[in-house]
Amino acid sequence: DSLPWDPETLNLRARINLLARLGAVEGLTELTDDRLLENLDEWLGPWVAGMTRLEHLKGLDLAEALLSTLTWEQRKAVDDLAPARLTVPTGSRVRLDYTSGDRPVLAVRMQEVFGLTETPTVAGGRVGVLLHLLSPAGRPLQVTDDLAGFWAGGYGAVKKEMKGRYPKHHWPDDPARAEPARGAKKRKK
Repeated sequence: DSLPWDPETLNLRARINLLARLGAVEGLTELTDDRLLENLDEWLGPWVAGMTRLEHLKGLDLAEALLSTLTWEQRKAVDDLAPARLTVPTGSRVRLDYTSGDRPVLAVRMQEVFGLTETPTVAGGRVGVLLHLLSPAGRPLQVTDDLAGFWAGGYGAVKKEMKGRYPKHHWPDDPARAEPARGAKKRKK
């Protein structure tokens, strides 16, 4: 608990653990608290050598210390199979949250995934991403793991409510075929 576990480092650990649980990467083992404590000298020792105060830990690159336990091939597999970010149809690279359960969560504005018909996956297609579709203001509108089903079903009710609340934003009739958008509609001159 004294280590600087920031959100990015916790997410990296969860990415590694997901792939280890699935057996998706040869030789990869879960980085549980018990395992990390058992091998403290091995994975953390070189990074804390010479540190004499607890406050020195604030400057510790904990993510790099965790990555140092992996081979180059394992590191590459973690980046490929459990990416930290996904590119959505607008081209934005949106952070995936692996810390919230067995499935990674992609919280993204709904307009940015217009045109996307399949729910994204990780781990070579073995794990579906849970989409938290957000309003233009970044508030949750819908949680789904079936994007095509949502476009065909529940989207109509969301569109009806949001079109009045956010009239400057695009709310197409067929979101599965619509152009994605990052912001409000451009004004016509």
